[in-house]
Amino acid sequence: MGSGLQRAQSFLTVATLLYRASHLTVGVLAVAQRRSDLPLQYAGLAAALGLSALTYGAALRRGWFDRRHIWADVLVTGCVLPLALCTWGDASEPAAIGWAMLLGGSASGAAGVALDRLHAVAAVALLMATHFVGYQLVGASQAVVLGHLNSLVSSAVMTWVFRWYLLRQGRLLDAANARALAAEAHKARYAERLEHHRALHDTVLATLTTLATGGVDANAPEVRERCAREAAYLRRLIQRTADEVQHREIGTALEEAVRSVESLQLRVTAQYHELPQVPPEAAAALGDAVREALNNVRRHAGTGHAFLTATADPDGRGGVVVTVVDRGPGFDPGQCTPGLGLRRSVHGRLAEVGGRAVVDTAPGEGVRVELRWPG
Repeated sequence: MGSGLQRAQSFLTVATLLYRASHLTVGVLAVAQRRSDLPLQYAGLAAALGLSALTYGAALRRGWFDRRHIWADVLVTGCVLPLALCTWGDASEPAAIGWAMLLGGSASGAAGVALDRLHAVAAVALLMATHFVGYQLVGASQAVVLGHLNSLVSSAVMTWVFRWYLLRQGRLLDAANARALAAEAHKARYAERLEHHRALHDTVLATLTTLATGGVDANAPEVRERCAREAAYLRRLIQRTADEVQHREIGTALEEAVRSVESLQLRVTAQYHELPQVPPEAAAALGDAVREALNNVRRHAGTGHAFLTATADPDGRGGVVVTVVDRGPGFDPGQCTPGLGLRRSVHGRLAEVGGRAVVDTAPGEGVRVELRWPG
């Protein structure tokens, strides 16, 4: 469709073309009714048709008018043609040149659209002078002359106003689109940074926090293997482009989350039952949310043991339900503010793919995190 400015220019081109077409139609009908012994009438009409085809055909191809064509149309169609009919076309009354004078109105309109203000005023003044002389030669009444001159001016003024308004709106639309694109780009960059922050929080930061607290033996083979795996993950994260998508099955994503926390000495009892096919982005979100939920068990539950179950949604909608349960001390939801991991890595991830997360806990009752997709 092009920019707003291009669409405004296309509309103005078509509108002035239709204006000229209506005048040419009148010319064809008028000449067809004249006597065949007036070849200048036919020659003049042919010249007007040819110049109109050149002017508007080029404008449609290029997207806007060529000013040289506009000036040629004003001089030939608007000025020379009426005077030629008055001088050599045996025109002795206003009706004989009326169709040629009418073409001056569409020439004036095109000048108001395509020329700058000074040149448009000059073109309209030239048309008015020529048409005044032409009507004087055929003895037109003062009312006819003044009405026609008013029509010339009005055509130019109206098309100039239309041009000013539509081009202004086109520029405003383009500016608004540019701002919207910039805002979307900023939003996309922020979302990418947020995803990187969540990924680092759930993997590398979780590992470093565990090592810093002395909860595991840093030299244990499984811990060293996890560190190597997350170092490779960091390299991939730095090199990854925005259009890369993680294509993982739901079972694979959940198993990766389980292995990730088991390397930090959290025992996980996992059960899967009739897992459905879900979109890759949903599988990735569920896997990452499960990993963070298991990281919370390891950090806060104090039991060293978690239970994971995943099954098809019993509602039969093709979804999946995943639960992470621990038998730790639990907490009072009304007295605790959800941390970054729970807000972004669990609730946030599920919400982004159309799912939802529910945390059910109470003091002394452990914690149950239920993840549903779709929500």
